[in-house]
Amino acid sequence: MTATTSDIEKAAEVLRAGGLVGLPTETVYGLGANAEDPAAVARIFQAKGRPPTHPLIVHIASAEHLDDWVEEVPVTARLLAEHFWPGPLTLVLRRGRRVPLEATGGLETVAVRVPDHPVALALLSAFGGGVTAPSANRFGSVSPTTAAHVRAELGDAVDFVLDGGPCEVGVESTIVDATGGTPTILRPGGVTREDLETALGHPVVVPATSGVRVPGQHPSHYAPRARVVLVEPQKVIAEAELAQEQGHQVGVFLPASLADASVNAHAVVALPDSVDAYAYGLYGFLRGLDQRGCDLIIASLPVEEGLGLAIANRLRRAAGPRHSV
Repeated sequence: MTATTSDIEKAAEVLRAGGLVGLPTETVYGLGANAEDPAAVARIFQAKGRPPTHPLIVHIASAEHLDDWVEEVPVTARLLAEHFWPGPLTLVLRRGRRVPLEATGGLETVAVRVPDHPVALALLSAFGGGVTAPSANRFGSVSPTTAAHVRAELGDAVDFVLDGGPCEVGVESTIVDATGGTPTILRPGGVTREDLETALGHPVVVPATSGVRVPGQHPSHYAPRARVVLVEPQKVIAEAELAQEQGHQVGVFLPASLADASVNAHAVVALPDSVDAYAYGLYGFLRGLDQRGCDLIIASLPVEEGLGLAIANRLRRAAGPRHSV
């Protein structure tokens, strides 16, 4: 935690004045605005180039404040909030009156969470209200996991950046639709499906599609400048070398199972054995290959268990519908 008390107080004043603050969370850095100020919320969409119909997440200081922001809290939602907050879980519930439609993309539902980061929690406490905060990057691009990423991505579009060090989780929160009787995962993230099932005592569905609009559902999202192509793990090396021979500057995500293999490519990322370490480094790996001049990234999907489900989701979105296999 590098942000000082005076930094946090300054950030709170920026929010009160209708400004935008880059803030750390345990997942990724967010671009925050006063959740009750429609004009400030509109600035988020402008700064990111984000479609105004794409809803935002409202961050609050504790589960005790949930009733202030939503119309009702079903028993299951209360259980999940008590079990996982603060933490990388976002609940979609019926919008309360304090939340303007500008923050929900015009929907009568709102996404809410309590971040698990000391700087974010200190800011929320000092500010005394809710903060809408999508990832602090241009819409559709790789999410930021350091304060430097925020400054490089958004520049003067953000009024103040709080530095809380590298994000510990590295991928966004899990979004759960808690409006009905049976919760469903709308976006895999930092709380795993297995964790949710243990807490609830029954299976949790991850539908292929959903009628509920939430962050991260755009067909192409979390994407580097380089084109991402997904192949089977055993084909990674062959596909990378073929593309390199064809004139591409190829970056390779080399699975841990192939750690001893050599690859003729422009840049190679040797993936860690640990899925937690993979999630922590994912966006940094993608940014690094962009910085090294790659125009094509060859990768495979991890086993979709634990955080592997979230990583696979992000890679599919990064590849987009035309480049996934």
